[in-house]
This record gives sequence, structure tokens and C-alpha cells, in this order.
Amino acid sequence: MSAKPASSHHHRHDAHAFVREVTAACEMRGLRLTEIRQQVLDLIASSEKPVKAYDLLDRLKDDRSNAAPPTVYRALDFLIENGFIHKLQSINAYVSCHHPSVVHHVPFLICDQCESATEICDERVAKLLTEQAKALGFRARAQTLEVHGVCKRCAGAQ
Repeated sequence: MSAKPASSHHHRHDAHAFVREVTAACEMRGLRLTEIRQQVLDLIASSEKPVKAYDLLDRLKDDRSNAAPPTVYRALDFLIENGFIHKLQSINAYVSCHHPSVVHHVPFLICDQCESATEICDERVAKLLTEQAKALGFRARAQTLEVHGVCKRCAGAQ
């Protein structure tokens, strides 16, 4: 296995370019990006940090007074199932995926102070976990690695 250096993506990026890439991926795959799915995607993409479902609901109610939790959760399920966003289980929040056209598993570094999330793009981590599970006779269905700590910006502020 050749060592490929890790790259990382702090979850601040061009939201419009991301949404265009997801829209194109939906068209290529024959997926239906409904208006509500698009709105939820826009909100997540434009967020400076991981966003919780009820925060999304509150923001949606500005345009859709009848928005309800099931509506948001259905949109989130669609976006997760198709690899457009990630759910960070430990903080119960959602972030956009930096590679929405490619199915992949990535670890995240999550700052416990500012709640920023940095996506580590290094397939070696996922491969190592898969190999270890296989060696133990374990059949993994999903993997999400979340590492908590303090980011460089917050560490410098201390």
C-alpha cells in the first residue's frame, strides 16, 4: 500500500459550487433533488459549522411556515444516503461532503470549543479499519470516525 499524504478540508467552502456539484450528481444518477431537499442542502452548505436538524427546521420556517421535523429528516436521509452530506453522530449535526460525487468514508476532527469540523481525505484510515474488522471476522456496514479535541484556531486563543 503506497502512502498517500492526507489532505483535509475545513468545512468552509464555496457553497454555491458545492450545490451545483450535487445538482449535477443528482442529474447524472437520476435522483430527484426536490425543492425542500435543495433548501436543506443550501442551508447545510452555507453553514460555517455543522448544523443540527432543529436549527435547519427553524431556518426553513422563515420560508415555509408549515415545515415540520419529518420533512427535514426525510431531506437529510436523502442527502446522507446519496453521499452529499455527512452526519456527525457525536454532536448530532450535519456537514456538507467535500466530494459529493464519490462514495467514501472519511474521519472528522471536531473542535469541542468552536464546533468546527475538518474532513480528513485519506482513504488509508478507512482501509485500515476495514482490514482490521475483516481480520477479526467483523462485517462492517458503515464507519464514521470522529476525533474530538481543540482546533488550531481555538488552541491559539487560549
